[in-house]
Amino acid sequence: MHMPINAWHLTLNNESADDLNIRLFENKFEAWVHGAVYPELYDAYKRYGSSVIPKYNGTLYEFSPDEVDILSQVNKIYGQYDGNQLESINHQEAPWKKARGNLAWYEPSHVLINDKDIFEYYIQEAA
Repeated sequence: MHMPINAWHLTLNNESADDLNIRLFENKFEAWVHGAVYPELYDAYKRYGSSVIPKYNGTLYEFSPDEVDILSQVNKIYGQYDGNQLESINHQEAPWKKARGNLAWYEPSHVLINDKDIFEYYIQEAA
C-alpha cells in the first residue's frame, strides 16, 4: 500500500507536476513484476516472506496532521484489499505501465516510476 500513500501524498501536497518537492518517501518506486516496489522497504522486510512481520518497538516517525489525514484516507480506501487485489489495481495504472514499457509481465525490472507520471495520473483520479 506504500505506492498509493506515496502517490496521494505527492498529488495532494504539490501544486504541479513540474514542482514535486514535497515528498513522503526519499527515494522512488520501481516498476517490478508484481507492482510498484520501494526497494529499500522490500529489502528491510523480505526475510519474513509470507510470515507475520514482528511489531516494531523502536522510535516511530512523527507524521504531521496532514500526513496522518492522507494515511488514514488511503487506508480507508485501499486497506480493504489483499496483496493480489492491490497488485491488480497497480497493474491497471498508467505510471506503472509506462515504466514497464514493452516488458513482458514476467520480466524483472528496476525501472523507476516517474513522479511526474504519478502526479499526472492521480490528479486526474482526484478530479
